[in-house]
Amino acid sequence: MTTKDIDANVRAELTRLRESIDNIDAAVVHMLAERFKCTQQVGHLKAEHHLPPADPAREARQIERLRQLAESAKLDPAFAEKLLNFIIAEVIRHHETIAGGPPPAQEE
Repeated sequence: MTTKDIDANVRAELTRLRESIDNIDAAVVHMLAERFKCTQQVGHLKAEHHLPPADPAREARQIERLRQLAESAKLDPAFAEKLLNFIIAEVIRHHETIAGGPPPAQEE
């Protein structure tokens, strides 16, 4: 079955939902960009004061906080944790670069 074979009402609802998904995706990208602007400022502050790029205690608190938020939002907490770990790893990579640390690993 192709999209052409779907009832017009179903096709319209599918289009409406996909447009909402596209809007949410755009919002997520913009929110991540804002988050990274803030973490870049943190990285510069850490570099100026010779602080380490990573803060494991804060990261653990943030992960726990995000897991709780995910549960209350009916989102899988394990997924939320994976997402935050991915973001944290990227932030640390940025902080290392700002501090003149090792260059980011190149993916093949």
